[in-house]
Amino acid sequence: MQRKGARRTRGGDGVEAVLDELYTTPPSGFVSHREELAAAAKEAGRVEDARRIHAARRPTLAAWAANLLLRSRPKESRQFLELGKALRKAYGTLDTAGVKELSAQRRSVVSAMSRQAAQLAREAGQRLSDAVLQDVEATLRAVLADQEAADQWATGRLHGALTPPSAFPSDSGPAAAVPRKPTRPTAPKTAGRPQKNDLAERRRVRQEQLAQATKAAKEAERQLRAKRAAHADADTLLRRTRDQHDRARQQVDAVEHQLHQAREDLRRTEQDQRAAEERHEATADALAQAEQEARTASQEVARLTARVR
Repeated sequence: MQRKGARRTRGGDGVEAVLDELYTTPPSGFVSHREELAAAAKEAGRVEDARRIHAARRPTLAAWAANLLLRSRPKESRQFLELGKALRKAYGTLDTAGVKELSAQRRSVVSAMSRQAAQLAREAGQRLSDAVLQDVEATLRAVLADQEAADQWATGRLHGALTPPSAFPSDSGPAAAVPRKPTRPTAPKTAGRPQKNDLAERRRVRQEQLAQATKAAKEAERQLRAKRAAHADADTLLRRTRDQHDRARQQVDAVEHQLHQAREDLRRTEQDQRAAEERHEATADALAQAEQEARTASQEVARLTARVR
């Protein structure tokens, strides 16, 4: 992955792609990867690119997870940003009904998106703690509440978690939507009907955006369940193969022990065989000598007997 990123540092567009890819690198490997990419750009004569790469700040774990979510789930991220626009418009127009409806979806979508971020982090080899997950959720809430935060997240290069604005109204509805007493009596205005039509149109647009965001959240949940099932299957297979490996290793150890014992037995029998062969040769020599001595003694007896006669 790093080598591929290093080759993409060709020209202005290339360095932008490298920076996008760099901010999806886990924080533990960010600095070394950044220095490698900066050195490659510098060696290629792209001094300005090298300066920009070297100036990239290492993201926190929560910021990295948020960047990874944006890059890995572009469709859901676009719909999430659209939901934020709808929420901010609802608060801006004091549309209490729309605020309540969108706020309920906000909680479920933020929860679904944060779970996706945690899953993506696990797939990248990083497990997010509860505290980090809270920072991810805070970042996502900030994206929904504040246009500047949304613009920062949309770059995919966060280096720190975002904080929702303290002035963002609660889920119960806009804080500014408290009834106010008119200073003077107001008469019915014919212009009220177009305003109602505009409000209905805005609510219709928000409903469509909400439906899209809800659909994306459900699809994300479905994919998450499927990946969890696949991971569970892989975990079961891993445990089974580990058990098989352990049994095979025990069998190998037993056979190796038997082989070692057999080799020891073979060594001892070889020693016994050599000793027996040496004894056999010694007794054969002694037998030959005894036979020779017996023949000589018999010949001497025969000679002496003949002389006595």
